[in-house]
Amino acid sequence: AAAAAAVPLRVCHQEIVKFDLEIKAAVQDIRDCPGPLSALTELNAAVKEKFRHLRGRIQDLEEMAKEQDKESEKQALLREVENHKKQMLSNQAAWRKANLACKIAIDNSEKDELLQGRDILRQRKTTKESLAESASNITESLMSISRMMSQQVQQSEETVQTLANSSRTILEANEEFRSMSGTIQLGRKLITKYNRRELTDKLLIFLALALFLATVLYILKKRLFPFL
Repeated sequence: AAAAAAVPLRVCHQEIVKFDLEIKAAVQDIRDCPGPLSALTELNAAVKEKFRHLRGRIQDLEEMAKEQDKESEKQALLREVENHKKQMLSNQAAWRKANLACKIAIDNSEKDELLQGRDILRQRKTTKESLAESASNITESLMSISRMMSQQVQQSEETVQTLANSSRTILEANEEFRSMSGTIQLGRKLITKYNRRELTDKLLIFLALALFLATVLYILKKRLFPFL
């Protein structure tokens, strides 16, 4: 049963990675699209379909995570689901920026076709600079998102380490309490034993004193009243 359950989980992972790579490639195609707008529309329709499939696979993975019996496996899969969601949001942001850059390029290209001579060359130069700046901004945004995700992963690892240290501290304290409990029980037994011994000693002293007094009385009786 475990092997049968692992198959769809593995397939789901593979499909998520597949759609993620296809979306990245499609976004790059949009960024490089020279036009016209109809071609851009077709590319966007394909990207929307890939996002729909990716979203469905992530939801499937989330459902599989909630069905896990082991809490550790459940939490690991849920963290993976969260990472896939963040990556999907990053791809959506890159998609929007690629559309913006492509539309700017198409608009500038259409304007270039209406101009002549130096104006055409000047407009083309401006377009190239704009595209280069847009590409630079997109790259910087992607790098910023990547750094942010790396920091979040590091914070998650630190939180897990802190929880592990707290668990060890609690276990050590529990062991110390058990040891102290054993020591207290041993001390209680020793005190009970000493109390019994003290009672026995008192009884022996009392008997010895009684015997001594009886002996003294007997000697006095023999000397003072020998005729009795």
